[in-house]
Amino acid sequence: MSALPRSTEAAFAPITPDTLDAVLAVEEQAYTHPWNRGNFLDSLRAGYQAQQLVAGGAVIGYFVAMKGVDEVHLLNITVAPACQRQGWARVLLDGLRLWARGQGALWLWLEVRTGNLRAQSVYTAHGFQRVGLRKRYYPAADNEREDAVVMSQRL
Repeated sequence: MSALPRSTEAAFAPITPDTLDAVLAVEEQAYTHPWNRGNFLDSLRAGYQAQQLVAGGAVIGYFVAMKGVDEVHLLNITVAPACQRQGWARVLLDGLRLWARGQGALWLWLEVRTGNLRAQSVYTAHGFQRVGLRKRYYPAADNEREDAVVMSQRL
């Protein structure tokens, strides 16, 4: 997928088992340790909010989020590598916030790799604050583990 012009019309659509191949293709391009089909299917079966952002039949990005009592936990958010740095992360986060508020959530929570400084800066720019650290949370190269920064945002 090539970069999309900023004026591209995009729409949210549910991630379903039938649309999962396109989402998985983006996931595998974006990460060294991507979610697998089972991770996505488990999320869908659990009833988690799973939305993809689509333009011209192509997946720009997506998010998967789990609702709690008064909070939403962002489990996965991804912008296709060819579409990064075009403002699509903001669109995805705005869609997530809108859904979370509609669910009565007061807080958004997420984890991000300590080494992913670009994502941390995106989250900070969109109102998230660093609130903690989870040791050895993510798989990393050579059977190692990477810490996660815990971030939250009051809605």
